[in-house]
Amino acid sequence: MEGYLKVAKLLEFKNYSMGFKDDNGTVYNLLDNINFDIEEGKAVGIVGESGCGKSMTSLSIMGLLPKSAVVQGGEIIYKGGKLLQISEKEMQEIRGREIAMIFQEPMTSLNPVLTIGFQISEVLKKHNPEMSDGEIKERVIKQLEQVGIPGPEKRLNQYPHQFSGGMRQRVMIAMSVILKPNLLIADEPTTALDVTIQAQVLDIMRKLKEKDSLMLITHNLGIVADICDEVVVMYAGRVVEKGDMEKIFDNPLHPYTKGLMAAIPTLSSDKEELYSIPGSVPVSRNFNKGCRFADRCGFCLEKCMDNVPPVKESGKNHYVQCWL
Repeated sequence: MEGYLKVAKLLEFKNYSMGFKDDNGTVYNLLDNINFDIEEGKAVGIVGESGCGKSMTSLSIMGLLPKSAVVQGGEIIYKGGKLLQISEKEMQEIRGREIAMIFQEPMTSLNPVLTIGFQISEVLKKHNPEMSDGEIKERVIKQLEQVGIPGPEKRLNQYPHQFSGGMRQRVMIAMSVILKPNLLIADEPTTALDVTIQAQVLDIMRKLKEKDSLMLITHNLGIVADICDEVVVMYAGRVVEKGDMEKIFDNPLHPYTKGLMAAIPTLSSDKEELYSIPGSVPVSRNFNKGCRFADRCGFCLEKCMDNVPPVKESGKNHYVQCWL
């Protein structure tokens, strides 16, 4: 991955497809023909229900897919280099230093028998073996302070169970950004946090966005509207709509995107029940041949069941995959 180009597109998915192999050797497609990009300095939100392929998309970038995963085609390009074609050793150099990820569950992502200071220091030692212990400690303390952890000098020697959920998430953020990566992937960074702590974590994310590119995975459209420049809507492993954040929110085109928008609660609504999209996301072995949302769509046409919808452009930087 030497000789990176200075390009506007920091990361790009080109017709990327992957699936999983079962015990009988049958491969079931999950991500199908994924196309989107993240420009330098931009924040892109990846939205959709659980099971839509958001996390598998991020793990594909990081090269952390499970052994049963099978890449079926396409490319993931980072700074002009093809991530799928590099060695594991090269990928280890990219992880953390170039691309970092905040995982969904901070309690399970942190080692319970190692101190917070040791775990963050390990990241620095891996990529900067020339740094002294004193320099590393100073850098870790400064990073913990920047993410809002009070008394960082004292908390270095504490263990994950001695931190609240919000503080553990701050530790994960500190660990992810300490090497100053070009792209930060945040997978549901506010899951299981109360509203006050959510707001504090999001404030940290806003500050990070000012310096680097951000890929935010979430099902919370309110967070997307607050932080992101662009939106990628995923359903059952496909990108069904993508574009500028304002365009997606002002004029959602895909029935699934419209359903997600309708499910957002508002203070002005006098309805007794919140709207929900009928049904649930299918598992990969039960996907339709055509539109994967067809079974849940109130506008389903006969051709939707057996024919993959085309991707259509609706104005500048607004795309939708739908027959309507």
